[in-house]
Amino acid sequence: MARAELFPILDIETSLVRFRNDRVFGGGTDQLGTLIPEATSAETFTDARASANLTYDIYTGGGRSARIERAERSVRRQQLEVEVIAERVRFEATDNYYLLQNADAQVAIRQADVENASQTLRDAKLLETAGLGTRFDVLRAEGDLATANEQLTRAIADQRTSRRRLAETLSVGQHVELSAADEIAESGIWNLSLDQTIVRAYKNRAELEQRLIDRELGENDREIALAEIRPRVDFLANYDARENFDDGVPVLMDWTFQARVRWRIFDGGRAFEGARRAERRMDRANLEFANQRNEIRFEVEESYHNLIANKENIDSTRKNVATFDEALRLARLRFQAGVGTQTDVINAQRDLSGARGRFLQAIIQYNQSLNALQRAVSNFPDDRLFETP
Repeated sequence: MARAELFPILDIETSLVRFRNDRVFGGGTDQLGTLIPEATSAETFTDARASANLTYDIYTGGGRSARIERAERSVRRQQLEVEVIAERVRFEATDNYYLLQNADAQVAIRQADVENASQTLRDAKLLETAGLGTRFDVLRAEGDLATANEQLTRAIADQRTSRRRLAETLSVGQHVELSAADEIAESGIWNLSLDQTIVRAYKNRAELEQRLIDRELGENDREIALAEIRPRVDFLANYDARENFDDGVPVLMDWTFQARVRWRIFDGGRAFEGARRAERRMDRANLEFANQRNEIRFEVEESYHNLIANKENIDSTRKNVATFDEALRLARLRFQAGVGTQTDVINAQRDLSGARGRFLQAIIQYNQSLNALQRAVSNFPDDRLFETP
C-alpha cells in the first residue's frame, strides 16, 4: 500500500450526453386583436466528453520514503511477533509434556508404594498367624495401605489434569487422551558457558529486535510529521476532449501541464507536536529495550544456574535410590525373619519412595531448566530469526 505512492495517479473519465432544446415563437394577439398561434422548434444535441488527469508527487519532503519504510518495518515486527508466539507455544507445550511425564512418574511411584504396603500387610498377617507378630502391626499395615491408595488416587487425578493441560496447549480434540510416550531421561546437554549463552540470547531474541524496530518506527513517524511543513513538488497533466455530433465542428481537445510547489509555512505547531510525540515513543522504545535486555539476562542466568543444580541433583538422587532400595530389601528380610520391626520396613519404604520421587523430579526439573534456557536463548539450535519464504 505504501509503495503505491512511488507511482503516478491516472484518472480517466468519459461521458455521453444527449439533450433537446425546445423553443417557442409567437403567440398572443396582434394590433387588431387577432389571435396569433404559437410556433415551436426543437434542437437535439449529442455531446461526448473524455478527460484524463495525471498526478505525481515529485517530492514530498521525505514523507513518502518514511511511510514506505514504516510499512516495511511494521511487517517485519509482525513477523517477529509470530516468532515470539511460536517460541512461547513450543516452550509451553514442552513444559507441559514434562509435567505430564512427572505426573505419570508419580502414579508409578504411588503404585509401587501400594504394592510395598500390600507386601508389608501380607507379611504382618503371616507373622501374626505364626505368633511372631501382633494385631497392632496388622492394623498399622492396613492404615499404611489405605494411605498409599489415597496418594495413588490423588496422583491419578493430577495425571488426568496434566493430560488435559497439554491437550489444551496443543489444541487437540476434546476427546483426545494424551500420554507421555518417552521415558523420563535427560533430554540433552548444554555446551555453552554462561557468557556465551547470554550473548547468543541477545543476538537471537525477537523481542529485542522488536524494541529496535519500535524506535525506528518512531523515527519514521517523526519524519512523516515534519514532512507536512516541508516543500512539496507536484506534477499535474490534464487532457480534455469534447465532441458534439450535431454541430459539425471537429473534436475540441485541450492539454494542460502544471508543475506545482507547495510549502506550508505555518500549521499552528501541529507538525512539531507530532514530531515530539514520535520522539517520546522513541525514548520509550529505548527504555523498553533496556528493560527487555535485563529481563532476558535474568532468564538466562536463572535457567543456567537451575540447570547446573538439577544436573548435580540427578547424580546424588540416583545414588540415594540404590541405597534406599537395598535398605528396604534388608529391612524386609529382617522383618520376615522376626529380628526386625515393622517400623523399620515402613520407614524404609517411605525413604525409597521419597528417593525415587526426588530422582525423577530432578530429571524433570533438569529438562524444564533446559527448556527454559532454550526459550531464553530462542531459535535454538540453528540461531535463525524468522525469515519469510
